[in-house]
Amino acid sequence: MDNHLMTADRFQRGAGVSRRRVMVGGAIAGLAGTLGFSALTKVAQASSHGSDAANDVEILNGALYYEHQAIWAYGAAAGGLSDTDVGQAVLAIALANQADHKVHRDLLSQVIADLGGTPVMAEASYDLSDYLERGDGGLDSDVNIAKLALALETDAAIAYASEVAQLKTPELITAGATIAAAEAAHATTIRAAFIALGVEIDYVPAPFVSADTRDQWVLKV
Repeated sequence: MDNHLMTADRFQRGAGVSRRRVMVGGAIAGLAGTLGFSALTKVAQASSHGSDAANDVEILNGALYYEHQAIWAYGAAAGGLSDTDVGQAVLAIALANQADHKVHRDLLSQVIADLGGTPVMAEASYDLSDYLERGDGGLDSDVNIAKLALALETDAAIAYASEVAQLKTPELITAGATIAAAEAAHATTIRAAFIALGVEIDYVPAPFVSADTRDQWVLKV
């Protein structure tokens, strides 16, 4: 039987695993999410306020939109998690990842404002139908919520890696790259949780996090 098809069964059989064990990666990801952010705030006001600033505001607002989406998605999914050890382990990781996204949101908003732009506001809800229709996760069980979070974090890492290259301010490119690294760390943390619960997958399934390797990172329902 394919490893992915056995995921739910192994997840449940590994329900006694320590929450502390699966949270270790989340703590590392949280640290990674804070690195480089001082660069964002330090260079914003020193940057030009012409076309370069307008370009950077547009790109950063795109990133901010997806930070809002991630924060909302983790909040929406949290209510569907069970009170089992597995559900609470997934919740612990979700809250740690969500906390990083809130840091990203706050600092991106500050930089956009410092560049003379208007930060995009959070929406009341976001459409996840594309993920659900592709089988990239779901909201119907602990294991499928974890898979959905993995897909979202993988896409965030891919998006940051491609979008930050279009920024005009070198320091912002560097700082944005650290956010991409944090998103990849989030994805790896979720994969580590599956491994800790008995699923036979690699922590890092490909040497790159890109559109070409996306299918190697996500776990299908």
